[in-house]
Amino acid sequence: MPDLHTMFFILDGDIICRIFLSAILGFVIGLEREITNKSAGLRTNILVCIGSCLFTILSIYGFSNALSIYPMGDPARVAAQVLTGIGFIGGGTVLRHGTSIYGLTTAAALWVTASVGMACGCGKYSLAILCALISVATLTLIRIFERNCIPKTQKNNRILKVSVIVSDEDFISVTEMINKKFPEIEEISKKDAGLEQNKIKITFKVTICCKNAVDYAFNQIKDESKIQAISIKELNE
Repeated sequence: MPDLHTMFFILDGDIICRIFLSAILGFVIGLEREITNKSAGLRTNILVCIGSCLFTILSIYGFSNALSIYPMGDPARVAAQVLTGIGFIGGGTVLRHGTSIYGLTTAAALWVTASVGMACGCGKYSLAILCALISVATLTLIRIFERNCIPKTQKNNRILKVSVIVSDEDFISVTEMINKKFPEIEEISKKDAGLEQNKIKITFKVTICCKNAVDYAFNQIKDESKIQAISIKELNE
């Protein structure tokens, strides 16, 4: 049985470079997706890239010793079905609510976790540990990077058209509330709602720097009792 030092440091420089290069390239692709407001952003792309790299390395090196022990066997056949199975599980974590999509990063994390499990099953302990650490760093450090750097770019701005139905006597108070909740209002208009007497429709455009801008805008005004109906549309979809 190999000693601990041998067990945890069997990786050569080439394989290590492959793993880190996959993380860097996943970051580059994910950064572009993040800036252009796509649902699969930095963390999702990095995790998918790392997982793909690890699955490929396992396909090449992970089963090389098994054929000498079981020459008639195919050790990669069962392991290959992990990709199909984890796809169903990952798909179950992706949810859509209105124009917002949730769970992509979770699905990618499950996929990477599957590859780490395969690495452990093949006895590639140091490879599994390396990818697990990189994945955890991706999920934590990249989140900090996104919050501190990405939202500051103008390309993340979402322009929304928001309409609300209120009573005529509530126009002033609701307008004041809207201006307080959304300081970036570009224009606001008022017209007859055409539903009942004394019902008016207030429409305004607002710029929000947020991935799920529609949900954010809705949550800001949904609890206002004087608003009887809300309609929100993203103009730069």
